[in-house]
Amino acid sequence: MKIEKKTAEYTVFKRADSRYAVKGNNKKFINGEDKVKILIAEGLLEAPKPKAEAAPAESEVAEESAAKQ
Repeated sequence: MKIEKKTAEYTVFKRADSRYAVKGNNKKFINGEDKVKILIAEGLLEAPKPKAEAAPAESEVAEESAAKQ
């Protein structure tokens, strides 16, 4: 693994498969949401974009047509 970025709290590594690993200053790897927050803060990962709802749900359409009758 290659060191990508090092701070006082953690070290970010780039793995051979182009993914990232984050190791805290306590020598343990950081995983899950904490890892994602660190990678986003360092600019190594983009925050997911919210999905826009293109069409109303089928249940809403059925309720509207039943209400009109």
